[in-house]
Amino acid sequence: MERSFLEKSSDIELRLLIEAIYLKYSYDFRDYSGASVKRRVAHALRQFECATISALQERVLHDPAAFMQLLQFLTIPVSEMFRDPSHFLAIRQEVVPLLKTYPSIKIWIAGCSTGEEVYSMAILLREEGLLERTIIYATDINPASLDKAKQGIFSLENVRAYTANYQQAGGQRSFADYYTAAYDHAIFDKTLRENVTFADHSLATDSVFSETQLISCRNVLIYFNKKLQDRAFGLFHESLCHRGFLVLGSKETLDFSAYNKHFEPLVKQERIYRKS
Repeated sequence: MERSFLEKSSDIELRLLIEAIYLKYSYDFRDYSGASVKRRVAHALRQFECATISALQERVLHDPAAFMQLLQFLTIPVSEMFRDPSHFLAIRQEVVPLLKTYPSIKIWIAGCSTGEEVYSMAILLREEGLLERTIIYATDINPASLDKAKQGIFSLENVRAYTANYQQAGGQRSFADYYTAAYDHAIFDKTLRENVTFADHSLATDSVFSETQLISCRNVLIYFNKKLQDRAFGLFHESLCHRGFLVLGSKETLDFSAYNKHFEPLVKQERIYRKS
């Protein structure tokens, strides 16, 4: 009985925290997956050394810097370059030939985190002769992640591990051609991001900002409930041009969404869809 009472109290505190964050800072986590938010807040409690979620709420409401720290737990940037190499190989083989028919290309990478996917896409486009006529919009809700993405500096140890991904994804050169090693870091060629616009954008609260030919939103929707997933799919459908491309993460699907009939699979096993 006592455990059930405590769990119920904790659930109420969590809802109040999420509502307070929305009211104070306009960051909307109300339709994020409850289990995911609960895990992340539990981790934050330990790091902030707060005994209760209410104590954490009091802290972040009165200290914007504390909220920005909490945001790092709520968004938890986890990414890698050429993640799921077969996905990028399918883009290279199935999507790029069709993108080449457009005189200019706009790509939206939604939930770009710290930029690994942005640089992966830029490298692929450069090798296919498309980067110079492409504008990439890279968006995220976490300012710290966007700042890191803009810098294009990654752990050298991680980048060495990404080399195998790049090769399996159909890479045409040596991966080391794209970065300079300095101490324990890899600094990526700044020309890869010359046509990239990094911007703060929330799939929960913001609207469409441009027509696009391809949208990549990978491993973001798994943290949303169905209502918020459908909102995101609605934004993507509105943004994409006729017969534009939508690519999702390996654990994400359009199958049960309200927009299922508005897209058709191009390479279903790689979660690559085309607006119908």
